Amino acid sequence: MQALQTAFDLRNKKQNKIEKVKILKTPKEALESLEKYAVEGYDSIPDEDKNYFLKCFGIYDKDSLTPKQFMMRVRVPGGQLNQDQALVLGHCAREYGNDYLDITTRMQVELRYLDIENIPTIIEKLHSVGITAYQTGVDNFRNILNDPLDDLGFDNILPSQPLLLKLQEKFLFNHDWISVLPRKFNTSITGSMSNRSNAFGQDCCFVLAQKNGMYGYNLFLGGKVGKIAQNANLFCKDENEVEKLYASLIILFRDFGFRDNRNKNRLHFLIEAVGMNALTSALREHSGINFATAGETMTKLDFTDPDQGKVMLRDRSFAMHVVVPSGVFKGSDLLDAAKASAKYGNGELRFSVEQSLYIMGVKSENLDAILEENIFQNYKNLHSIYHNHLIACAGTEHCTYGVIPNKPDAINMADYLEKTVPMEDGRLRMYWSACVKGCGIHGMGDIGFEGCKAKVDGVNGYGVHISLGGKLTSYGVEGYSVVKGAPLQVAHLYVETLAREYKKHRELEESFEDFHDRILHQYSHAAIGFIMMLQAYLRDKNIDLDIGFEKRVKSGKIEHFEIFDLGRKMYYKLTGNEAYSSVEMFRPLGSVALDPLSKTHPDVDGQLSEIIHKMINPKETQRAEAFSELQDSILLYNLK
Repeated sequence: MQALQTAFDLRNKKQNKIEKVKILKTPKEALESLEKYAVEGYDSIPDEDKNYFLKCFGIYDKDSLTPKQFMMRVRVPGGQLNQDQALVLGHCAREYGNDYLDITTRMQVELRYLDIENIPTIIEKLHSVGITAYQTGVDNFRNILNDPLDDLGFDNILPSQPLLLKLQEKFLFNHDWISVLPRKFNTSITGSMSNRSNAFGQDCCFVLAQKNGMYGYNLFLGGKVGKIAQNANLFCKDENEVEKLYASLIILFRDFGFRDNRNKNRLHFLIEAVGMNALTSALREHSGINFATAGETMTKLDFTDPDQGKVMLRDRSFAMHVVVPSGVFKGSDLLDAAKASAKYGNGELRFSVEQSLYIMGVKSENLDAILEENIFQNYKNLHSIYHNHLIACAGTEHCTYGVIPNKPDAINMADYLEKTVPMEDGRLRMYWSACVKGCGIHGMGDIGFEGCKAKVDGVNGYGVHISLGGKLTSYGVEGYSVVKGAPLQVAHLYVETLAREYKKHRELEESFEDFHDRILHQYSHAAIGFIMMLQAYLRDKNIDLDIGFEKRVKSGKIEHFEIFDLGRKMYYKLTGNEAYSSVEMFRPLGSVALDPLSKTHPDVDGQLSEIIHKMINPKETQRAEAFSELQDSILLYNLK
């Protein structure tokens, strides 16, 4: 415990501006003023309430985007909605929020275009069916994630929703816990073998494990955007231990979490300062339980349900998938889904972290009939591989942090790829975040997109950083960057290269993740990005040159080896001749000369000729050593 106190003392000599706002009043005072604000109007709301205190209850001022209106984030524990809750949410969106509804990556929903005079009524209606917007913003406990197939999926070992609700009871509606944390706190719990809930990407993660023949939960801590949670080497053998550990953890974070720099005050930074062993020692001390060391983590599998359109449940009924690209939904759509569920299912809907939903309990004899319902006239249960796992958070239209529109960008790219590189099957997860904050969990995607500014013709416009290699399987893996600052008008052409290569090399039932590990993993990050751009250039110029990724490479991810090897292959395919008669360790042997292709083969594209000569120049001092030296020559746009 002393280590936590020492770290706290070192980091809390100053407090950030939000901590200073918190002392102006209590969140409860702002909540009690809602009725008054509803009567007196938007202009009566003080700035501190619009900027902070109302967010404690999920009420976000959106005046800069939709004048004098609000967004409300509604907590849906574990993503599970019953019939009454779905109907109330759908009606609230339709009656008060322009029929707009966003499904988020925290398995909850957001209502938009709300006027202050209607917000008390909306809250009352939500509470009447047991859902709320409380504590879904700022320094509070956010919606707890769970497997959407909890208790019903064949791979679910420990049903966890009742335990999730017990954890939620510790803070929800409890004014002693509203706005007392140093920063937001994300939690996940799963008792399943498949990771359907981004289980390792949260501050606190309880994950299915086995130890000494017993099932329980391993603890992982410190996840956030850009960081996978670390194994805390601690095993909870039953629900009682989970509850007591969680109670101790949130107290320790409240009391010792940093309150100086808001960019460095998530739980991750406390662990970074004191070490995981010091924190778990404090947890044992505070809880009075000598928790066992970690067992074998059992949540290791990818989930394929969206690729089937439906999934059989333990009772032999089905969860029918509804693909909602980028989570852009309507209140009337939710009403349609609820109607279909009441008619053919068990009345329950469940949201997923991929911003889609399941209609639960559909009998086998009704599988065809339910597809005739209104919800499936607007949405598919099985879409293309580019849409089935598509995520995009709110962009510039709805979020002041957004750098790009995002949702339409994600859908446009998926539509383009479906048309240009159609694939009957496969699995590809494209995750989009509109800014560096990463609400679209882009780092976990097979292909991730982070919104940024990109310069074209000297003018800043919309762009994306493109990453690869994110994983939900095993303990989860954060992706790595391959292309920086690609303008949106060409980004789809770069990703088209990856789609074409996946289609060309794909083995039977191989996911993009497995394709990445088998093929792309052999290349340096820079080489992957360059080949993505090179193929786009060749297609744009109608140059018939089959150059791409190969099943086996020997360049060892060493850039100057990769450059020389790729240049030789392009030279040979364009001329039918080897550039050099003898090569050793990716360099020509002896004293040799090589004329540029522009001289020997003037019909070859001039830019391509110049690039190849730089790649295989006989003079080592004039040979490119990094792909960054070459890529400006194959851009499909002008920087200046």
